[in-house]
Amino acid sequence: MTAQPESILDVFRQTGAYLSGHFQLTSGLHSPEYLQCALVLQHPEIAERLGAKLAAELRREAGAEKIAVVVSPAMGGLIIGHEVARALGTRFLFTERDSVSGKMILRRGFALQPGEAAVVVEDVITTGGSTREVVDILKASGARAIAVGSIIDRSGGKAQVGAPRVALATLDVVAYQPEDCPLCRQGLTVSKPGSRNPPR
Repeated sequence: MTAQPESILDVFRQTGAYLSGHFQLTSGLHSPEYLQCALVLQHPEIAERLGAKLAAELRREAGAEKIAVVVSPAMGGLIIGHEVARALGTRFLFTERDSVSGKMILRRGFALQPGEAAVVVEDVITTGGSTREVVDILKASGARAIAVGSIIDRSGGKAQVGAPRVALATLDVVAYQPEDCPLCRQGLTVSKPGSRNPPR
């Protein structure tokens, strides 16, 4: 695993958020490493600092364009998205999965304006699937997805999300399809440390 800058990973290690073992990621892939952003973001002063850093990167990516709104997928993107919006001085919306269709949707009276310049903020990007769904919602609403930001990019820069993107640390993390997972073949119990499936 390689990362730039190292200080971001140091924060994960210091807060116990860098885990080793056998994990099933939200994407369904299996990995020997897991970054539990909630353990980092439980500390408001760290969340504020990371939000300000990510906001600065997104401002740079946006150039002269004024960012009007930050949108994040629930649950993982909520805290960091809110902190980025605070640093940018913009409003913050979030998407949720519909309990029937399983698709990401805007609820709670949230609305985007046609032509509005928006950024999508996530905690961790692995395959980019959830982020792409949010970008698609922006486009369907007539808003413009000018950039995507995350604390961690686990894809090594390879995930395609439908907009330019930035990350505070880019990692090249090994991940396996479940049927090809050597950890499963060793008989190691798989944990699902995401918000909906706590570790066993």
